[in-house]
Amino acid sequence: MKENVQLTMKDIAREFNTSVATVSRALKDSPRISEEKRRAIQQYAKEHNFFPNFLAESLRNSKVMQPKIIGVIVPELAHYYFSTVLAGIEEEARARNYRIMVAQSNEKYEREVKICQSFYENKVCGIIVSQAKDTTKYDHFNQLLQNGVPLVFYDRICTGVNADRVVVDDYQGAFNAVSHLIETGCKRIAFFGSPMTLEISKNRFNGYQDALKRHGIEFDEKLALFCDNRSDAEAITPELLTKDNHPDAFFAVNDDTAIGIMYAAKRMGFKVPDDISICGFTNGQRAIACDPMLTTVEQRGKRVGEEAADILIGHVEGTIPRNKVERRIVRTRLIIRGTTR
Repeated sequence: MKENVQLTMKDIAREFNTSVATVSRALKDSPRISEEKRRAIQQYAKEHNFFPNFLAESLRNSKVMQPKIIGVIVPELAHYYFSTVLAGIEEEARARNYRIMVAQSNEKYEREVKICQSFYENKVCGIIVSQAKDTTKYDHFNQLLQNGVPLVFYDRICTGVNADRVVVDDYQGAFNAVSHLIETGCKRIAFFGSPMTLEISKNRFNGYQDALKRHGIEFDEKLALFCDNRSDAEAITPELLTKDNHPDAFFAVNDDTAIGIMYAAKRMGFKVPDDISICGFTNGQRAIACDPMLTTVEQRGKRVGEEAADILIGHVEGTIPRNKVERRIVRTRLIIRGTTR
């Protein structure tokens, strides 16, 4: 079997020269199949990382109402944006008589793989997921799709997986934010972003670069840094601000990073926004709890969650064909507050 090609029950049946029904019974440990054949099929499935999903079969063969459970994977539950997405998913699911099962990957690929396997074994009717930062292999997602499990990505999407997705207009949001900084007099704008393995990072970085270009400002690679959390921002910002030709503005990939920049600048004696302008991306509760309140791009996480749940339920209930890939974009808006001029 070729690497990265997902095994199916048909493949197993072909390997053992038997029927798909026999394979299904063997994987269910049915006594109708000889113990020798059961063990051989189960071992083969295990060696090839195949986990049967009997949900579709049970729905086809039974008139008894099955639990309608949606699996949801979030990178971090403590993150404001992901909590608002989760709220949108839960509200839409509850309104349509579905329940949700939630797990967090803690930004770890290995944990994400195990969660997908666990959801599959627990017979969820579909999965809504935002990938972990260090996920670069997508076999676990393709495996779900090939076994008939609807999969909807939100926020962080896998371009290597042909699945439904709901995102905000990251590029336009970044472009508008950086344009605002420039139009209010800023000339040297630093960019603090996430790893470029993530599509949201690429899109926001491209929006940043294009805004500079549109306004005739040359891009300086020394001002574009990997930094996407408050602690790192507080550590990195002073180094930039001690340079003679230091930035007069920062655009950050999220609000926490922007707040870290602000407090580092203020500790150094800079006035915000007179000396340094700062813009974030989220519009969480912390954006209005800091002093001055943060200018930021509103992501509308609740709407993202509602759209993701709507797509998944549409696939489950047949109102959206399984072979149709939905791509929806939720518009952002710039919220101007006290950290920009």
